[in-house]
Amino acid sequence: MTTDTTNNVHILIVEDDLASRSLISSYFQKEGYRVSETDQADDLITMVREQKIDLVLLDINLPGKDGLTLTRELRVASRVGIILVTAKADDIDRIVGLEMGADDYVTKPFNPRELLVRAKNLLWRVREHQNQPESAPDRILIQFEGWTLDGNKRLLINPDGDKERLPEGEFRLLHYLVRHPGQILSRDQLMDVIHGREWTPNDRSVDVLIGRLRRKLGDNPSDPHFILTAHGAGYMFAGKQD
Repeated sequence: MTTDTTNNVHILIVEDDLASRSLISSYFQKEGYRVSETDQADDLITMVREQKIDLVLLDINLPGKDGLTLTRELRVASRVGIILVTAKADDIDRIVGLEMGADDYVTKPFNPRELLVRAKNLLWRVREHQNQPESAPDRILIQFEGWTLDGNKRLLINPDGDKERLPEGEFRLLHYLVRHPGQILSRDQLMDVIHGREWTPNDRSVDVLIGRLRRKLGDNPSDPHFILTAHGAGYMFAGKQD
């Protein structure tokens, strides 16, 4: 991003530790970003809307509402970028955070440069989506065996007409799988689709999201119909498009 672009980006840091909050804030401000700070965010949705926030850096362990609860509430109401800041011991929290709609995470202690790179990548994807025409061919309706994936509204509609809005990570993953039927897609490919970053061996977010999608599609994990596991290789979408 150029300096002119970063000046138009508003980042909200939600962190109750003053030292950590000040470090992150000063680093992003030096890069030309507009930064706001808070030590708690029970009114996070209102803050994001009224202050036109583009990216939230959200600590999981907060007084009042915790970061996971805030992630779930915020994702229902907004498509703002969300990066969770977690402790190294919070493996389960990181996975739950991704399930609830967070876009990425960093673990404490973190390298500010790494956080900046992750933020830039996420902001680029958010801006790219905002600038994408609603009628873009790969964002409209995709139908398979009575199911419908609505790319404009991120809705998964079952054969009975029941609708469920998917978190961004689940939508990106299912959309990519459905667009590549019959192809074995590696975890590395799928991680890049949902996070725009390289896969590491201890990162289970793809597997967790696959499990959630299977449940929503009514797939039996021991004998799935739509999303098949290619052991040691990745996953494949086996459904037939209408």
